[in-house]
Amino acid sequence: MASIFTKIINREIPAEIIAEDEHYIAFLDIMPLVKGHVLVVPKKEVDYIFNLDDQTLAGLHVFAKKVANAIDKSIKCTRVGVAVIGLEVPHVHVHLVPLRTMDDINFTRPKLKLSKEELAEIGERIRASVQ
Repeated sequence: MASIFTKIINREIPAEIIAEDEHYIAFLDIMPLVKGHVLVVPKKEVDYIFNLDDQTLAGLHVFAKKVANAIDKSIKCTRVGVAVIGLEVPHVHVHLVPLRTMDDINFTRPKLKLSKEELAEIGERIRASVQ
């Protein structure tokens, strides 16, 4: 059965897509820790990050860097944090989280509930900064 991320990749369910190429996609987390929280996902459905082949793993990080730079330019933050947890969805994903404090990347905190309009506005700001 396809993961929820594969369904986003296949456009079976909507997402606020930030960037995409042949191998990777980045989209806003719909239950973010903070505004601007983005997930970066390889299009190849693999459950565990260290099961990715070396080329895909390296490419994922290079793609994530491009997205992180766009987040840094468009969302007020001190830096962009990176986390790989991998327990929520059985499809590799990297969390890019705009940080102002260490607590901003605390995954035990309650998640934000943003409207579609808020997500669209945040997505538009970040997309405008993707190089």
